[in-house]
Formats: sequence, C-alpha cells, structure tokens
Amino acid sequence: MLRCDTEFRPSLLYLLNLQLFMRPNMASGRRLLILFGSQTGTAQDVAEKISREARRRHFLPKVAALDSYNIAELIQEKLVIFVCSTTGQGDPPDNMTTFWRFIMRRNLPTDSLNQLSHAVLGLGDSSYQKFNFVAKKLHKRLLQLGSTELLNVGLADDLHDLGADAVVYPWMENLWEKLLAMYPLEDDQQIIPPHVRPAARFSVTFCDGKDKILNVVTNGNIECGRDVRVPTWFPAQPFPAKLISNERVTSPDHFQDTRLIRLDITGSNFRYDPGDVAVVCPQNMSDTVDDFISYMKLDPDTEFTLQLNDPDASLPKLPEPCSIKYLVENYLDINGVPRRSFFEMLLYFADEEREKEKLEEFTSSEGQDDLFTYCNRVKRTLLEVFHDFPHTSANIPFEYLFDVIPVLQPRSFSIASSIKAHPGEIQLLVAVVKYKTRIALPRRGVCSTWLSQLDPAQISHIPLWIKKGTIKFPTDKTTSVIMVGPGTGVAPFRSFIEDRVSANVPGSVLYFGCRYSTKDFYFQEEWKDYTDKSLLKLYTAFSRDNEDADRYYVQHAIRDSGESVWNLLKQNACFFIAGNAKNMPDAVREEVKSVIMKYGQLSQEEAQNYMMKMDQEKRYQAETWS
Repeated sequence: MLRCDTEFRPSLLYLLNLQLFMRPNMASGRRLLILFGSQTGTAQDVAEKISREARRRHFLPKVAALDSYNIAELIQEKLVIFVCSTTGQGDPPDNMTTFWRFIMRRNLPTDSLNQLSHAVLGLGDSSYQKFNFVAKKLHKRLLQLGSTELLNVGLADDLHDLGADAVVYPWMENLWEKLLAMYPLEDDQQIIPPHVRPAARFSVTFCDGKDKILNVVTNGNIECGRDVRVPTWFPAQPFPAKLISNERVTSPDHFQDTRLIRLDITGSNFRYDPGDVAVVCPQNMSDTVDDFISYMKLDPDTEFTLQLNDPDASLPKLPEPCSIKYLVENYLDINGVPRRSFFEMLLYFADEEREKEKLEEFTSSEGQDDLFTYCNRVKRTLLEVFHDFPHTSANIPFEYLFDVIPVLQPRSFSIASSIKAHPGEIQLLVAVVKYKTRIALPRRGVCSTWLSQLDPAQISHIPLWIKKGTIKFPTDKTTSVIMVGPGTGVAPFRSFIEDRVSANVPGSVLYFGCRYSTKDFYFQEEWKDYTDKSLLKLYTAFSRDNEDADRYYVQHAIRDSGESVWNLLKQNACFFIAGNAKNMPDAVREEVKSVIMKYGQLSQEEAQNYMMKMDQEKRYQAETWS
C-alpha cells in the first residue's frame, strides 16, 4: 500500500515555520536570485541548498537554470548568486550556453550591471587543465560589466579529499555572513532553526485509474478530491531511436564488456558531424526499481499528478498522470551516490535515536571525513543508504521524495559513426561500468548497464537527442589530423575517420591504445582496411600484451614516432585527444612538448609557447572525462 502520512499532526509553531519557509517576510523585499549552470545536477543541487538556507534567513530566493532566465531582467536585479560547473575543456554546461554567449558579447556597455552585487561559486575537477574556467571567467566578466562582488569566487574541487563540499559549505557560510551584514533581520525575526522541516515543493494528487482522484496530499495532510483529466506528456521530447543491434566488441574472456550499439534514427531529422554527442535518457536498473518500490511499500501501478506549493518552482517533466513505477524507473536517481544535502534532508525525518545521531554526524562539519568514507569512497548508492536507515526512510511522505531524491540525469556519449557512412543511423561505443569496492555488491553504471541489457528482438527504443561536442574537427580536407583515442576515447575519431574515408580523403593519423591486441582492439578490421588503402596511419599501444615488459601507452607511441609527429605539426596539422582525464591527457601533452623540443630544436619555454599557440588556434583540443 502507498503510505500517506495520515497520522502527521504538525504543531501550530511548525506550520508557522513552514509558512516562513515558503513565504518569507514580504516587507523585507530581500529578493535573492540564484542562477545555476549544471551538467550532471550537482550545481542545481547546490543552488537549491542555497535557496533553502536563504529562506531560513528570510530572503526571497528564486532558483532558475541560466538559460531559462530572461537575461534582459538582469539589469534590474540587486543580488544574484551564480553556481556554475565547467564541462569539457573550459566549456559552459548545456543549460547556460545561451546566457554564456550573451554575457560575453563585446558590445555590452561596461556599466550594464552597476546596480548588481554578485557571488560566483564554481564546481570543477582539478584533473582538467581548465579547472573551474567558467566560474572564473564569468566572475571576471561580471566585474567588467560593473557588478560588485559580494565575496571571492568559490572554486570547489571534486578531487578534494572531502569532495566539492570542502569549499561549498565554508563559501556559503561567508555568503550568509556578508548578506546578513548588508540586510540585517528585522527586530522580530530570527533565523529559522535548521531542524525545522521546509515545506515540500509539490502537492501530490493520487488517481484511481485515469480519471478519479483519491487523495490530495500536501505536506502530510490529506484532502478528499475531485475528478480531473490531464494530458499525457512526453519528457523533453527526445527521439525514440530504435535499437538495431547491441554487439559486444570485447572478447568473452575479457573483464570489460564494451558494446557497439547501433540505433535507427530514421524520421528524426537529426544531422550530426564528427565530434557531436548523443544524449541518452536512461532507465534505472529493474532490480533496483523493484527493490525501491518494495522497500518503500509503494504500489507501482498507482498514478498521481503534481501541483506546485512554491510559485517560484516548476513542475518536473513527468507524464500526467504518472505511475509510481514510471517515476522510479525514469525520474528518481535511486542509484546515484548521494550528496551531503541528501543526508540533511533525511535528518528531517529521523526519529530513531541511533539513526538520528548518525545523520547529525554526517551533516556536521566535523563528520565530513566519516561521510566521505561511508558514501563517496565506496560509491554507496542512495537506495543502499535508505536500507541502512530503515526507520528514517519509512518516515518520508511520498510528496517529499521529490525534495529528498535528485533527478536521474541524461548521459552523453560521443557518436562513433559518420552519417555519410551510415545514413539514418547512430552508433555508440559504450563500456559497461562495473567494478568492486568494499561493498559486497559490485558498483554498476546505470546507463551503461541498462543499454547493455536491451534486446533488439524486443523492439527496444532509446530516447535521445544530439548536441555539439567539445571537439571541432577541421573542415579543410587538406589538413592532416593526429588523433589520440585509447579505449572508448576512439569513438569521436572513428566518426571523423569514417567521414574522411567516405570521401576518399587521406591525412588521418590515429594513436589507439588498449590492454590486449586480442581482447579489446576496437574496430581492428576497419583500421586495417583503411591503412591498406593509405587513408589512415595507425599507431597502437597494447599495455598488457607483454606482462614482463614495462607498460606501453599511447604517449610512448607518440615518443617513438616523434619525428613524424613534428613533421605534421610544422605543416599545421591538428592534434586531438579523447579519453579518461586521470593521467593520459597530461602525459600525452608532455610527450608532445618533448617531441617539439627535440625535433623542432626549441627550448622548453619556446615549446610551451608553441603549444599555447596551438591551443589558441584550436589546433590542439581534448575531450576528456573523469
């Protein structure tokens, strides 16, 4: 049975505090706009955390994605907080690209934002060369347009021992200290205590079949209902690409399961270029969906609709009405590693002494190392945390699931095919994520696991859309192109090579690396065919073929063919890298610099300047991921 919190009897003080959360003192007029640019949901989560804390301090917050905000209104704002992640090699996230192009226009008057005070919080990964580039550049641009900084730009780092929170939370404390100094509380106001639960963003209406409303649930209270008819809604309008084939391209005895997934996009009107990306809307794994529904004592067939409690919020993209099974399969990120804000929300529902004590520890500044060990180091999922806190999770009313559990995010894959070679088709090269930690059950990637289990015989469809990638290949067919793509990093280069081969264009050089020449040498027969036709020059690095020898990686292959690399570079060849961001990109860059010094007879400083010029001319590009 679906649990509705019918026994919830809030006190008058509690209800008053809820009113304060939802509608702070309007007389104060302290509007606070919080704009986020988020690629994976982290920046949005932080923005919503800032909003909750703002309400506790009687500000009037509004949260919005940067591209959904009318930028023309920025000249009227007084206080704006920007929370921005950086993607690729210094690129803005997808939901702030329009804003980014506008704010960087050179013709904007330098006094455009004289009335504005701003703070910028960046979320990044220091393994990338352009760490938090978007936040830094945005902060500088706002100052150029006349805005006043509230405090120094925050530069959170995912690679910190305690993750991004090591910067985010101290930065927020400084923000509130500054804002409360600028806008003190009224004499009769106090900061709402942190243990007071904020109101849910949505009310839930449960339906009987398609039309009949059973209950309206608002913050734990039930109100008998009415009859409504609502249209069906299809999320984000992705195109349902039909699965043609799902082929394993690694040998059966290899630990890594990698799939070449072919998708029929006939009728989509999609056009894509080499380097473009397919964005896939995944489903949660069926066993975890069943576990969650059973554990939370939900009826998968029950349908519901949502209504807004907060006028500044927006309804999630769900069918109307929506079944609980659809919600858990497609919307709630039950398999993600939860953030600190998740444990802060859980604490509102904790009444069992030991669980409450542990949650209080996890949400304190002193308990962050323990939280990181419990959660991040072993990649514990949200569903597993629910199991570890059974009394607390049992107390969560259904309508609060939308506040507690983040949204399942789409995944991006470089397209591994050329539309010229495969008209009406997209191919993806997907490594199925599965690895062990100290937790007994293996960790699994949600999207890659879901994709690997799809069967073409069952007429499977994959919702997706296309976006521009970070790599921009040259359009001049006389330009030589050097590509370094170990593992699945070869995907965008296969697209480019197929594109050139289809036009019989030579000048492509590929450095491919994997573990074994007999187990994970992707597209081996294709590469041989192209090299036989003199349309491709291939260098390989098989790191595990000779277990007695030192490991041989793509950077070593570049070193061993250094003179050829230099001869191409001095003829204005372009150089591209794609793959894991951990060590490979930096190792390759250092080797390229060594090649330039050795064969170009340049000093270290001259070689560094040479590479910087390549960066500026977009002749050296990298698309990496962590």
